[in-house]
Amino acid sequence: MVFEGNNKVRKKILQAVQGLTNEELNRKPANGGWSPKQILEHLSLMETLIASNVAKELKNPESPKAMKKPISISTNRIIKVEAPGRTVPSDTFKTLCEMKQELHTSRLFLLDVYDSSNKEALMKKSCKHPIFGQIPLCQWFPFVGLHEKRHLKQLKDTIESLQLKKAM
Repeated sequence: MVFEGNNKVRKKILQAVQGLTNEELNRKPANGGWSPKQILEHLSLMETLIASNVAKELKNPESPKAMKKPISISTNRIIKVEAPGRTVPSDTFKTLCEMKQELHTSRLFLLDVYDSSNKEALMKKSCKHPIFGQIPLCQWFPFVGLHEKRHLKQLKDTIESLQLKKAM
């Protein structure tokens, strides 16, 4: 199953924020960085951007073929990557319910793009990543889960730094 890893990490993300009040969810760490809400918002924005880019490249007859890349290293937080502009979260206060809905909506969009795609085209077309260069479209679906796994570590560290939960 293509989305098994994605679903596991998403479940862990939702478990990590379970029980936080809306105020706690929106609180930023004193030493800087994103609030738990901003991390969730970034994940939703990134998943939506990836789904949009894959859908766009599937329609692009000029989309280049690319070699598979070692995307699993994207979980390593030592390698810093600047969030693409359209995935930078806002400072707008949002509830946990709103954030769960945004994550659900972005996942449905990604699933829809996958389900409606030509699986052969996913292997033959690609989309550019800021670090890896051209990545075959088929790798973008598991990349979503790897990206979320990277941010799950950040989310847990943020919650711990805010002393919102005892050690997880």
